[in-house]
Amino acid sequence: MSALVIADHDNEHLNAATRCTITAAGELGGGVEVLVAGHNCAAVADAAARCEGVSRVLLCDDESCRAQLAENIAPLVVQLAERYTHVLAAATTSGKDLMPRVAALLGVAQISDIIAIVSQDTFIRPIYAGNVLATVQSADSTRVITVRRTAFQSAGDTDNPAPVETVTAAGDSGLARLLEENQTPSERPELTGADVVIAVGRGLGNKEHLDLIEKLADSLGAAIGASRAAVDAGFVPNDYQVGQTGKIVAPRLYIAVGISGAIQHLAGMKDSQVIVAINKDAEAPIFQVADYGIVGDLFTVVPQLIAALNR
Repeated sequence: MSALVIADHDNEHLNAATRCTITAAGELGGGVEVLVAGHNCAAVADAAARCEGVSRVLLCDDESCRAQLAENIAPLVVQLAERYTHVLAAATTSGKDLMPRVAALLGVAQISDIIAIVSQDTFIRPIYAGNVLATVQSADSTRVITVRRTAFQSAGDTDNPAPVETVTAAGDSGLARLLEENQTPSERPELTGADVVIAVGRGLGNKEHLDLIEKLADSLGAAIGASRAAVDAGFVPNDYQVGQTGKIVAPRLYIAVGISGAIQHLAGMKDSQVIVAINKDAEAPIFQVADYGIVGDLFTVVPQLIAALNR
């Protein structure tokens, strides 16, 4: 039995979510190999080779893989899949785009967003916005799986890197091409990997008040997140959204500011180690999951908190 992990990367850096996926693959009890498909991505392959538990890295360095379009990567994964009993990827934007295509081409069912491994054919995944945990069993010869990053520890580095071997690309499918890529520059930590997250909700009132949250985030070296209500109101960009239809986070500290705590939002952050809620509504659902709750106006509490931190 062996597992293939599809690396998530930007051709320069290995996404930390892949390290968590490697840990999950290791719990299956067999060998773990990693596929790095991209262009000029040797540094990513070297990083994957140093991950603890990896026995081999397959490097596909080809122009057709530069943008890592699922339409071009999926046929490559299918070509390799017959060697493995499990094919895994992190449940990131890329993984959620790629793996359903792989499963469809292989004619098997995908097992999405697992948070625990019971055995080689049985897995646990959340459903109904995380309110129910489903135990699912697969009889497929190849299990295609996406892994929730926050449920598994990150694989560390080893002093004995795994060998790196090259594989041939499947070529350009011609089905899609990348027209433009826009990135928002920020000195703050990436949301899904931050140790501290400050999240805002509709209680912020308007986007002009965001500078108050930014000052708090700067005091703590934190990333900024938001509820869907705050995103829909235009307070913050879409990529700040935390929740069932946004990003899943599990930082050491999560501070929810002006967030009521709808079930969809809780699904994205309730695994945080310490949750602090600030809300003027004492009956807000967020207080049911919070470790510490402050009932008060955020425009009074947050400045006091910033002042205390700066002291």
